[in-house]
Amino acid sequence: MIKILIADDHTIMREGLKQIFSFEEHICVVAEATNGSEIFEALQRVEVDLLLLDMSMSGVCGATLINQIFLQKDSPRILVLSMHCEPRIARHALNAGAAGYLTKDNDSKTLMDAISRVVSGGRFIDSRLTSSLIFDREHLEQRPLHERLSAREFEIFDLLVRGRSINEISEELAINRKTVSTYKIRLMQKLDCQNNAQLVRYAISSDLIQ
Repeated sequence: MIKILIADDHTIMREGLKQIFSFEEHICVVAEATNGSEIFEALQRVEVDLLLLDMSMSGVCGATLINQIFLQKDSPRILVLSMHCEPRIARHALNAGAAGYLTKDNDSKTLMDAISRVVSGGRFIDSRLTSSLIFDREHLEQRPLHERLSAREFEIFDLLVRGRSINEISEELAINRKTVSTYKIRLMQKLDCQNNAQLVRYAISSDLIQ
């Protein structure tokens, strides 16, 4: 029996997934969550084989949340089920510790194949992203500068250009202030920026913020 925790902040999505799984005798939904805090609470209460995770929820989410879960003792396998089909987002999720990445517009058979592969110890990547990720890796030097940032670097970059201070980022991500400063130095070097104003200009010119 595969014990699944569904983490998605849309009720209709969770209900739809439970309806699909109701036809599968070897799958049991043991818990649901709508944010990161509820995920950790559920993992303390019940045994979970697979976390079916949405990338965009309130609070800590995305690659940061994946990494926090992945680093937990006896963490479940993580299969991302997301609306995002961008290679950058998929790459960040996989690098953070997810074992699979699937977009929400796939059919139920593909979802079941992904679950089976991930629970068995393998990895699964949406077929529409596979070639993009391979091409992306082979042409690293041709990527925009921000595409070379790690998941954590990009997250801190995004917060910085949205006006967050080092202290605010430290509190929001629950990491040391000095660590945030170190990441900031690294990402500024990669983006060839000297100050926050240049970071903001880069983000605007790259259509990363409005």
